[in-house]
Amino acid sequence: MRKHGLPLREKSIVFVGFMGVGKTTIGKLVAKKLYRDFIDVDEEIEKEFGMPPRAIFEKYGEKTFREREQSLSISLSQSPLKVISLGGGAFLNEEIRKACLENCLVFFLDLSWDSWKERISIIIDSRPVLQNKSLDEIEELFYSRQKAYELHNSKVKTDHLNEEEAADYIIDSLKLAWELNE
Repeated sequence: MRKHGLPLREKSIVFVGFMGVGKTTIGKLVAKKLYRDFIDVDEEIEKEFGMPPRAIFEKYGEKTFREREQSLSISLSQSPLKVISLGGGAFLNEEIRKACLENCLVFFLDLSWDSWKERISIIIDSRPVLQNKSLDEIEELFYSRQKAYELHNSKVKTDHLNEEEAADYIIDSLKLAWELNE
């Protein structure tokens, strides 16, 4: 099945989900195993600005960050044979969602709230949208974003998978889809 001229096998793979669910870690493993380039959109923006997202939010504002995130995400979605990790808030943007769903294979890494809470201490300092929020406010944010993440090509429940198992599951799913669509 061809969409926009690219065979399914050549489409880029995009990982979406709440911050801290493992998009970058699992994405890097998938990219390595499939011999593809890995791109973390937040890391690319960080390189461009020469500062972490939290500092970009503080110095230039969230709007500037989100505008760059949108243009970069849409541009990357049109490239073949990449593995792309979107920031936790990126897929809320309708233009990003539309571009990724049209051009790529979108995997939603679904981690339960209870499992995610166990990670909060290792991620909170680097996530600007979590700053000065109570656990209740973070939980509300977590659940409010789930609707956007539900628009995907495949969902991977990661609560009981380590990074390697999740990557292997995704690769097996991709290989099956590629075979079925040839």
